[in-house]
Amino acid sequence: MTHEVHAELDCRGMVCPRPIIELARHVEDVSIGELLAVVAEDPAARYDVPAWCRMREQEYVGADTAADGVTRYVVRRLR
Repeated sequence: MTHEVHAELDCRGMVCPRPIIELARHVEDVSIGELLAVVAEDPAARYDVPAWCRMREQEYVGADTAADGVTRYVVRRLR
């Protein structure tokens, strides 16, 4: 399932913890209720993005795939 995102962070080639650092830096780039996607090849992102959402009271919507086949982790900004 592909989600309609409002902003996408290209974190290809970044290793832990960089994708999460970028997510934290850019979550406020979208309005409350909008979706932000993190495109990351780092296998740790599979666990780190949902954990970050729980700790920061944001909603982890799920994962889908970017056009080039890289995993895209989708977050809804709640606050």
